[in-house]
Amino acid sequence: MLAALNLRFRNWLFRPKIEQGPITLTQRRIFILPTRQGLALAGVLLLMLLGDINYNLSLGYILTFLLATMAISSMLHAFRNLAYLEISAGRADPVFQGDFARFPLHLKSRIPRYQLALNDEKETRFDLPAGQTTEIHCMRRAEKRGLLESGKITIYTEFPLGLFRAWSYLNFDVRCVVYPKPIAGARLPEQTSGTVQGDDDFSGLRTYVPGDAMPRIAWKTYARERGLLVKQFSSRTDEFWLDMVDAQDSSLEERLSRMAAWVLDAESKGMRYGLRLGDQMIKPGQGAMHRESCLSMLALYGIQK
Repeated sequence: MLAALNLRFRNWLFRPKIEQGPITLTQRRIFILPTRQGLALAGVLLLMLLGDINYNLSLGYILTFLLATMAISSMLHAFRNLAYLEISAGRADPVFQGDFARFPLHLKSRIPRYQLALNDEKETRFDLPAGQTTEIHCMRRAEKRGLLESGKITIYTEFPLGLFRAWSYLNFDVRCVVYPKPIAGARLPEQTSGTVQGDDDFSGLRTYVPGDAMPRIAWKTYARERGLLVKQFSSRTDEFWLDMVDAQDSSLEERLSRMAAWVLDAESKGMRYGLRLGDQMIKPGQGAMHRESCLSMLALYGIQK
């Protein structure tokens, strides 16, 4: 019973639930505690107060309460530095395994704010100007392929004197696609080519079928009384299929990494390539969107979304 109540209290206090839209940091979302420097100052002020009481030092009282007032004032400034800050999340671009994913946060403030920080992989620190929306990136290392969640983000400040730490938790519903890490030096499998119907080269004649275009009819052949025939044209295309069966690595992750290297190599060479992963398939194509589609299929293969 006590454990359940404790869990409900922590869930209400620290708000671990995933949030969808923009949020505003109100007083219910901001927590404040003294830092080590703040605790050390509190100990010094306590000793000073005991000395003032013991020796009845009037100037000592003034100095002690002046320092205590400055400390309390710094706590209020730390709270004000976060209060009513508007934050929303943006779209995270895909990254390769082992790189840093960048989760964009859009912060809007009506007043200037100083010495803010995110508790991420690189301890991002920044200031915010007044009346503007600023984009800040929370960094997370992508350790494995698939979908990487931004997770709980802590925004905090120790402004202005470092005596108090004010912080708040953010937990947006934002995910980043993590591609398999390409294997360096992976060589493309053998290319296969084919012929498809087109308009480039003459490929022969066939019997006329009602509905064929009149310009395609071979009138000279018809004049020689060889029957009503239709000209056929074809185009030669090089279709490059990347198939998992061609990757001979020992583990699934190694095969996907090799195929990621194939996708990048084929795209850099301007080839038309398709992708086969078991019963999943992407038809041959090329371009940035086709490359992202292939890499995304590799990233999410075998993973439940």
